[in-house]
Amino acid sequence: MTASVKQLLEAAHAVVPRISAEQAEDMVKQGAVVIDVRDAPEVETTGKIDGALHISRGMLEFRADPESPFHDNRLSKDKPIIVYCASGGRAALAAKVLKDFGYTAYNLGGFKEWADNGGAVDKPIDRGM
Repeated sequence: MTASVKQLLEAAHAVVPRISAEQAEDMVKQGAVVIDVRDAPEVETTGKIDGALHISRGMLEFRADPESPFHDNRLSKDKPIIVYCASGGRAALAAKVLKDFGYTAYNLGGFKEWADNGGAVDKPIDRGM
């Protein structure tokens, strides 16, 4: 049997809690880690949530696995992880993978919602053009 994106998203949404910007802010104050899983050009254009780690969706498993030579030691299974992307789909899939790896993970949804609601943002890269 093959799977579809719709089925993968349904499975992720079934196990990954979706949280609001306000909930995320409270969790960050208590030590939660925020991960932006968008691709580098997206982050360069819009910036990212202030203090968020940028780990693209394509590298997440390698950065999250403590046995990987690419493991990011800022990720710890004793700290909740909040994941976001552009609209929430990649964040849901990424958070599901993190849960599969033993992390406590939440889906914040999309960056635009955060920024539009006044959330702190690291500004985009100024390329001097």
